[in-house]
This record gives sequence, C-alpha cells and structure tokens, in this order.
Amino acid sequence: MKYTTIPHTDIKVSKLCLGTMTWGNQNTQDEGFEQMDYAVERGINFFDTAELYPVPAEQKTYAETERIIGNWFKKSGKRNQIVLASKIAGPGDYTAHIRTKPFHEGLEEAIDASLKRLQTDYIDLYQLHWPERKTNTFGIRDYKDNPEDVWKDNFGEVLNVLEKAIKAGKIRQIGLSNEKAWGTMRYLEEAKFNNKPRMVTIQNAYSLLNRVFEGDLAEISLRENIGLLAYSPMAFGVLSGKYVKGTAAENSRLKLFPRFARYSSENCTKATEKYLKVAEDFNLSLAQMALAFVTEQPFVTSNIIGATNLTQLKENIDSIDVKLSEEVLKAIQEVHTEIPNPAT
Repeated sequence: MKYTTIPHTDIKVSKLCLGTMTWGNQNTQDEGFEQMDYAVERGINFFDTAELYPVPAEQKTYAETERIIGNWFKKSGKRNQIVLASKIAGPGDYTAHIRTKPFHEGLEEAIDASLKRLQTDYIDLYQLHWPERKTNTFGIRDYKDNPEDVWKDNFGEVLNVLEKAIKAGKIRQIGLSNEKAWGTMRYLEEAKFNNKPRMVTIQNAYSLLNRVFEGDLAEISLRENIGLLAYSPMAFGVLSGKYVKGTAAENSRLKLFPRFARYSSENCTKATEKYLKVAEDFNLSLAQMALAFVTEQPFVTSNIIGATNLTQLKENIDSIDVKLSEEVLKAIQEVHTEIPNPAT
C-alpha cells in the first residue's frame, strides 16, 4: 500500500480508501466485516462512510452502514488503526427522512448520533455531504441561478458548530463533499479571516467519465492544499467493463438500481468502449487502469474504492501497484478529448 497525509494535518492515510455505501443493502454485515478485515490486511487504514448510507437512501436502512462499522470496531478492537471519515446529510427531498433543518441546526445532533452508531468517541474526518444551497451537483452540468432559493449564507454558523465539536474532541478534522468552487472558497475564506477550523479535504466524483474536477476545483485543490477524496472512480462499476461486455451479474448495482443512470448514457457507453480498448491494447484491466489514473492525479489525497465482493475488492486494491505509462496516458487523453466528461 502507498500512503499520504491529509493536507494541513499529521493524519497518515492510505492512497486507497475503503468505501462502504453498499453495506446494509447490497452487502450484509458479515460481508462488510469480511471487506474491512481484508482491506486492513492489505494495508488500507482509511474508511469512508456517511449517515446517509447505504445507498439508495431509504428510511428502513437509514444509517445501517455506520452501525455495521461500529459493530466491526467492537468485534475487532481495531478502531485505533483506522482513520474514519463520515458525513452529515443535508436537507432535501432525497433526505427528508433524515433532516429538514439547515446544517448548523442539525450538526451537533448528527455528530452525536454517528458517534453512537459507530461506537467510537471521535470521527477523524467529518464532512458536509453536499451544499445546502441549490446548485448544480450530482451530474447537473451547468449552474443556473434559482431566484426562488431563499437559502441563507450559513458558512460562519456551520464552522462555529464544527469548531465546538472539535474542541469537545468529537471530531478531529473537517471536509466538504459534492461542493463547487464558490462554496469551497467561501469556507476557506471564512476560516482564514475569522480564525475558524479549515476544510482540509473535498470528496467529489472523479473518474475517466467525469473529470470536471479538473476545471476550477483542481486549481483550488492544488493552490489552497485541499485534497480530493475521489468517489465513484469506477463510475458505479461501468468502468469495470462488465456492462459493455454484458457480463454484469444480476445483483450488480445498475441492474438492481437502474435509476442511477449517471454513467449509463449513450456517450458514457461509447467512451467506456474506447477506454476498454485502450486497456486491452496495453494488457491492462479496465478497472485497474481507471483506478490507477485517478490515484496518480496530483490533487488526489485518496481514491475511494468500493466493491460488493472480495474478488472485486482484491482487483481494486491491486491497482495501487499499477503505474500508467506515458503511452497509456496519451491514449486516455485522446478518448477524453473526443468524448469529454460524458457523465456530467
């Protein structure tokens, strides 16, 4: 395994982070335990979860993933070996069963509830799962102003509550998720000019099919030293090649949940076919090529990998040893130039 340090901290994390959003729905608790045991055996010390998980978010499974992780901590006794990240869900139609209040009104309660489920006294990295204002997240390509958005600028209030939690020892560091350039800079400015806790990471989607982070946010990441935790590097499994090959199992993510169509458009399929050919031309698996590409980016602190079985997890972890040649990177760029960011 390879390791790095979360920016502005002394927290050492593996370059691959274990994603957990299938546990409690697609995966049982025993399967989650098996994945955590195997990941730790392979050198992964960084787990990412959220109160929202498992996905899709439903009342009947709410926060089950955190409970599974908490049960593993209790059984294994390995809490002190793991850098643990979790997230608070923001208000919205998708999460009305979780929260209807603004972040700053629900933060303290959410942190305490996560700590209880996770059976721990602290969370190493606590993230805001998405902006509470209306903006173009989750695959919406362009920002359009909504004059009916009566959202109040709560950046200062949010940091005040997070600061209180840090001082109480409940969380160590804070980060963003699904945030845009403006929101990221507002949080950084609020921290800088008002001596408040600083966001140290941003967890956004990033893959061969979605490289929009390379726009404004990549510059912010590098110049302001806020590390990307890249999620969906496999594009819901599309970049394994199993859907274009027709080899996907019946319990695969997109067969179970076809409404998650962000990576299933005609252009995504065309791009995936081209990336598959690149991988085959260079005797690589598409999955490992896709993951290695993400892990190698200079703005990536850790690449969040997920799997529904140990075979997938082993292949994903093995990608840490794949170094892409200049010829492979050139071929990838040619596809990207022809079909840029089809998932957004």
